[in-house]
Amino acid sequence: MRAVTYDAYASDNSRLWVGEVPDPKVGPGQVLIEVRAAGVNPVDWKLMAGGLDGMMDVWFPVIPGWDVAGVVRATGPDTPEFAVGDEVLSYARKDVVHGGTFAELVAVNAASVAKKPASLDWNQAAGVPLAGLTAQRSLDRLDVGPDDVLLVHNASGGVGSFAVQIARHRGARVIGTASERNHDYLSELGAEPIAYGDGVVERIKQAAPDGVTAVADFVGGQLETTLAVLAQGGRHVSIADPTVEQKAASGHWIWVRPDGAKLAGLVELPLKVEVAGTFTLEKAGEAFDASREGHTRGKLIITP
Repeated sequence: MRAVTYDAYASDNSRLWVGEVPDPKVGPGQVLIEVRAAGVNPVDWKLMAGGLDGMMDVWFPVIPGWDVAGVVRATGPDTPEFAVGDEVLSYARKDVVHGGTFAELVAVNAASVAKKPASLDWNQAAGVPLAGLTAQRSLDRLDVGPDDVLLVHNASGGVGSFAVQIARHRGARVIGTASERNHDYLSELGAEPIAYGDGVVERIKQAAPDGVTAVADFVGGQLETTLAVLAQGGRHVSIADPTVEQKAASGHWIWVRPDGAKLAGLVELPLKVEVAGTFTLEKAGEAFDASREGHTRGKLIITP
């Protein structure tokens, strides 16, 4: 099969290569997915740069990518929940970084896979798993419900936009920080937009004079702002600051787990998934560059 690979850590795209690699084996409890689309996430190029070397084992050459949508082409032993021809999606992270989704085929544990709803096309479906499950897990940890006023830092980003929609579905009031060019977009998702930057604390307090009851930080570096606007007894999480639990007893660091059942429930919601751009395998480096810039609204997708 054809795939994107890198054979050593690199902070740029100099080690990326596209070519033929062996087809993945399909073990017990796994499904082989023909990749129709693979979502790009910042963790993909951060992994390539060695950013998680202290946390995860890596087996070179690595095929990057943790998000996938595609068609089941084979099943391993004892996989009764899926059949050849099923349209599926998955957050396909594994215990060892090696066989990812920027390829024509990927083998994935069945427990991480969900059926793709007809409401999402391939590109939209590939944009949901990691970001959507991260948002869902963050709100679950916060126990967000209809009595909450939730503040979302970076609400127009990949994770933040899902968090806004999930929280609104749960009946919460949502205030979201974003650049002014994304305020109309946030309003469409159901959030009350607030411009970030100088004066953001005062603007949030004006919108929520009694404080916000929960905060989800999807950008990092927001703890001072969070604590300044959090109501007494409030809760907060961050996906970008692993020290938040040491700095504030009310905080939690979130790291999402693959979970097919959770993903199946998530895609039952009427989610808006914005696709910012699609790239062939040969253009994976361009997708990484766009992700590194950090100004993209919507998901970047690899289409083998």
